[in-house]
Amino acid sequence: QVQLIESGGGLVQAGASLRLSCVVSGRAGPSGSNYHMAWFREAPGKEREFVSAVTWSGYSTRYKDDVKGRFTISRDNTKNTVFLQMNNLKPDDTAVYYCAATRAWGTDLGPSDIDIWGQGTQVTVSS
Repeated sequence: QVQLIESGGGLVQAGASLRLSCVVSGRAGPSGSNYHMAWFREAPGKEREFVSAVTWSGYSTRYKDDVKGRFTISRDNTKNTVFLQMNNLKPDDTAVYYCAATRAWGTDLGPSDIDIWGQGTQVTVSS
């Protein structure tokens, strides 16, 4: 059974950077299962929303419009790990960030497309 374990969240000031990591553990890693990997976030009182995704090969990526140029998703299949580098963080980025595995790929990747969720990691950005 595949599990996703996130780390790297925290409390930072606006303009700072954080790097989230997601380790895929279990009987099959992201390359073996051909899972595309994604990050979603959920702010208080709001629905869970797509942030970024990367194909199983790592060659294609997608981003939510308001994180383009600030966030970078990457993966290291040799270590079964996915990263989300977040720069120039803003208070609106405050949310619980979830790592997700999916076999779907498209322009409107949503929560219903996800096969496996991580437990989430809190990111808080103060102004």
